Amino acid sequence: MLTNNPLIFFGIITLLAVSIHLYLYARLVRSTTRPGRWRRAGGMTIAGLGIVGVVGFMVTRTVGVDAWWLAWAGYVWIALMFYLLLSLLVLEVPRAALLMWWRSKKTEVARTPSPALVATPRGEPDEQAETPFRAPDGLDALKLDEPGRRLFLARACALAACGAAAGFVGYGMSAAFGDLRTVRVTVPIRGLDPRLSGFRIAAVSDTHFGPFLHREFAERIVARVNREQPDMVAILGDLADGTVAEIGRAAEPLRGLTSRQGTYFVTGNHDYSSGADEWVDQVRHLGMRPLLNERVEITSGGAAFDLAGVNDVMAPMYDHAGPDFTAALGGRDPARPVILLAHQPVQVHAAIRHGVDLQLSGHTHGGQTVAFDRLVGLQQPVLAGLARKESTSIFVTRGAGFFGPPVRAGVPPEIAIIELQPQA
Repeated sequence: MLTNNPLIFFGIITLLAVSIHLYLYARLVRSTTRPGRWRRAGGMTIAGLGIVGVVGFMVTRTVGVDAWWLAWAGYVWIALMFYLLLSLLVLEVPRAALLMWWRSKKTEVARTPSPALVATPRGEPDEQAETPFRAPDGLDALKLDEPGRRLFLARACALAACGAAAGFVGYGMSAAFGDLRTVRVTVPIRGLDPRLSGFRIAAVSDTHFGPFLHREFAERIVARVNREQPDMVAILGDLADGTVAEIGRAAEPLRGLTSRQGTYFVTGNHDYSSGADEWVDQVRHLGMRPLLNERVEITSGGAAFDLAGVNDVMAPMYDHAGPDFTAALGGRDPARPVILLAHQPVQVHAAIRHGVDLQLSGHTHGGQTVAFDRLVGLQQPVLAGLARKESTSIFVTRGAGFFGPPVRAGVPPEIAIIELQPQA
């Protein structure tokens, strides 16, 4: 893919950001102000915010840079930018329709003969000739002046867009930092021993410890998971955005996760950009078992199933081994059910070929925020929840944290409790 090249990726991001900010300038500044200092000030403000957003995105994607203040400024503006763009695009249709309506009314007025020119049949002036002409209702206030109408409408649309963007971002930020919800799902597994009926896995993904999410967040996750008393905990990748040296302390409370079978971990794409080797060592230090293209046997009540984990598909970009399904799943007893931990839902296509019964994934954040979720759904086969792909079930959690803008509008953070049942 082109985006595997960081220079091309950031070039695309910059080009996209410039295009969006030019549009925002046109709708929020140029069309709402007359030439002069206010227009210049507005243009400089939009340009400055654009620079902060692009630089904030690029810097916080670079390992070894601690810039929490830049992350806040840059990502909050990116969230506002997204909803400003969306709101303004939605308003383009009624804006254009209203301008066309006004033009049609102006044309209608222009074609209406003035009463002062209307004569009686005998050629004498009508008594109504001295009656002043009145514009149709709703047009008087704007004096039928097209520049004035355009300015009024541009300002109204700009105010509406700003209000909508601020409302969405405010709501989304409160949700992103708010309570974790618990999602429960029961999954029938072919060939599962009845003695494993009711076996529960707590799935936690995309914690993204970093500039926004710290130690307190990890403590809340541990409290919520331990309250459920699961049989096993699965950490499904994207643990952190930053190196162990920078933010390792934030993940320390995860040591307190308790379950009957322990905690298992697979890598996500952000773990590689944050220094995967160090994070794998760190999760071992925290009492977790990394599954790096390997599997283990899980036994309970005299019954067993296989638990496998594969590396993330982006690992080769960072000179690490990619997902190896043969290493993780080869040579196993096909009569025994197998559950696969894989960060990205797209890995389900390989899972199907290797006879996986259930894949647990994260990565998507459920789209993280409306309407961005529609775009994420184009990239992954499952956005969130439980689905069936041929002979393989897949469950995708919306994740506990977030990446980028600290906003989860309409897509609240979660942990998931997956209960296994024998398939009838």
